[in-house]
Amino acid sequence: MGGLGPGIGGFEILVIGIVALLVVGPKDLPLLMRKIGRVMARARAMANEFRSSFDEMARQSELDELRKEVEALRTGQGMVPLGAEADAAFRDIRDDLNRPLDAPVMLAAPDEWPDAAPVMPPLEAVPAPAPKPKAAAKPRKAAARTKTAPAGSIKTASGKSRAVRAKKVDL
Repeated sequence: MGGLGPGIGGFEILVIGIVALLVVGPKDLPLLMRKIGRVMARARAMANEFRSSFDEMARQSELDELRKEVEALRTGQGMVPLGAEADAAFRDIRDDLNRPLDAPVMLAAPDEWPDAAPVMPPLEAVPAPAPKPKAAAKPRKAAARTKTAPAGSIKTASGKSRAVRAKKVDL
């Protein structure tokens, strides 16, 4: 269900718009649409006001009913006696609550807190382990190695070696 209400969809709105354009004309159509919009806004406002007043009346009637129930409980009206068995059970409970305790009941306390770390007994003097002998120091690598170019090669500007051909020279 799309559109403005039940049974009115997009195609029906399009047909109504075309008929309104033909009947009213393109000059007066914006004024007509504005008036229709205002009427719809007033109708929605009245519907919302009616709904809110109806909800308020329903709340008020529920509150009145609740007040009557509370008043009936205060005065004792509508209370049904439970019987001798219920009275005896309530009396026993009341007596148990009102009598003094014969002996204080002590619950056994745990030896330690559950989240505390266990207490370790003191350790006897244990000799400290002997320090490990240090290994002989290894020679450090040179920071930069230099290569000598083999005979018959030259170094380029980038530092790479390049082979050079020997040329025969006529004398």
